[in-house]
Amino acid sequence: MKTGTIVLLVILVILIGVLVALYFIGKRLEKQQAEQNERIQANKQPVVIMAVDKKRLKLKESGLPEEVISQTPWYARRSKVPIVKAKVGSRFMNLIADEKVFDYIPINKQVKAMVSGIYIVEVKGMRGQKLVSDNPVKKSWFRKQMDKLQEKAGAKPLK
Repeated sequence: MKTGTIVLLVILVILIGVLVALYFIGKRLEKQQAEQNERIQANKQPVVIMAVDKKRLKLKESGLPEEVISQTPWYARRSKVPIVKAKVGSRFMNLIADEKVFDYIPINKQVKAMVSGIYIVEVKGMRGQKLVSDNPVKKSWFRKQMDKLQEKAGAKPLK
């Protein structure tokens, strides 16, 4: 066999080994995430909050307790997390919001939030008011063209 063929076979074997390792690591992380979600759902409690400020900040800049920062993995400390500075009762607290909920938290309005520790899991408007995202989804060029064509044809535009 030529050396080029041997090199390609070695690279192929290494790639297959890496893919198998990533598969098993992913399965383990998926189990851990499911357990964490169960704990979060079990510990969540309703709280009325008024968000004063919300930003995406690095953990060290967020103003969270040092204990929380020290417990996070080293690779997650540099990433930006959605931080909400909120008035809970008579205290001001820095809370971490879920990515799905962060855009729906209004500033300077009271909302009912489901909080698990310092983590905001869900947000509902007070007195049944509908919450609207701060960052509306922009339509792509293709979606705009499809809406125009649908309108010309007399059909309802796609959402």
